Amino acid sequence: MQNCAVVGINWGDEGKGRMVDLLTEKYDVVVRYQGGGNAGHTVVNEYGKFALHLLPSGIFRKGTVNILGNGVALDPENLLKEMDGITEKGISLTPDNLKISDRASLLLPWHRDLDELEEKRLADKKYGSTKQGIAPFYSDKYQKKTVLAGEIFNKDAFRVHLKDLLQWKNLTLEKVYGSEPYTMEMLDNWISLYCERLKPFICDTGSFLKKAQDAGKSIMFEAQLGSLRDLDFGIYPYTTSSNTLAAYAPIGSGFPSARIDDVIGVVKAYSTCVGEGPFVSELFGDEAEALRKAGAEYGAKTGRPRRVGAIDLVATRYGTRVQNATEIALTKLDVLSYLDKIPVCTHYLVDGKMTDDFPFPTVLDRAQAVIEYLDGWKCDISKVRTFEELPIEAQNYVKFIEKSISCPITYVSVGPERDSIIIRNGEVA
Repeated sequence: MQNCAVVGINWGDEGKGRMVDLLTEKYDVVVRYQGGGNAGHTVVNEYGKFALHLLPSGIFRKGTVNILGNGVALDPENLLKEMDGITEKGISLTPDNLKISDRASLLLPWHRDLDELEEKRLADKKYGSTKQGIAPFYSDKYQKKTVLAGEIFNKDAFRVHLKDLLQWKNLTLEKVYGSEPYTMEMLDNWISLYCERLKPFICDTGSFLKKAQDAGKSIMFEAQLGSLRDLDFGIYPYTTSSNTLAAYAPIGSGFPSARIDDVIGVVKAYSTCVGEGPFVSELFGDEAEALRKAGAEYGAKTGRPRRVGAIDLVATRYGTRVQNATEIALTKLDVLSYLDKIPVCTHYLVDGKMTDDFPFPTVLDRAQAVIEYLDGWKCDISKVRTFEELPIEAQNYVKFIEKSISCPITYVSVGPERDSIIIRNGEVA
């Protein structure tokens, strides 16, 4: 069985969770390889509706092993809340189906504080953080100022390491932000409440993945957010603080020698964007509100309204390229069923010149969307299960996107449920 990465092509929130939940039936292992609890993957299945933030979306499949890799911002407090919520719905979590890399760095309590304090300092120049501590965490990780999950097993040395970090971090909290300092008593309480409970799940996941590959097991790598939020290739500085690309999956999973055979890029049938930063195809006013309501576009983590827009083929083509996507899953096509005419951003106009190339981040603010309109289908398509049964207008919409981005669309989602999917053989004209 081949290995596969499921990644976001745009700004995130494309529907990766529903695709991982669907496809894990074919995979033995699912690995979350980057990011933290600052975004959510919404999954609807026989157990109910879930917004996962840290747990891999394969957690609902019996027999599938789920791994949090070393590239993840591991927040013990929020992870345990999520685990408790899952088990309350009847999903079993054991060290057999959930494993945490002993090399994953722990997101510490002060990281969330620092995130919020910095957003307040930035005021109207804020990045739009979800205030889950992700940027301060990754900053500290690359300064070698975090602790690894595996350190939990040696409590005395773990406390000494935390005490050293505490003294260093309090300098920033007190002198830079004028905030209250942390104490070892507070950290001891944090260790007792959260870290101790995670011990049974922490192991050498790199070794596990190597043995799984040697045994012929198939591995799926699950990304958080999308291409345009990648730290190096996204709309910097309005990005996340990790690498969201499939190319990073082997490193962030703890299995650097892994070979990825397929990259499924997930694209929403229209555009959405949570947070700040340039969003060329953004819609406003009544047009935006109608689309937002039709798609229930509110953040899985924050609940805040998402910015919405026409599907952006310039950005989607760029995202497909940097992800090296081999096929595309198009989600939420059914949401567009209310429209007579569907707006599509086909090109950008930058300084009076038409372009199909995604611009450098500082140029994006000068880019204007060139909008074309395709015919809508004005009927319910949520029960359709074959491409040929779709109205011809819906087929044309899918084919137009496929041709524009030069990548086959093999999955078309017509609803949030696991089985609300059309599987086709995409052919790029």
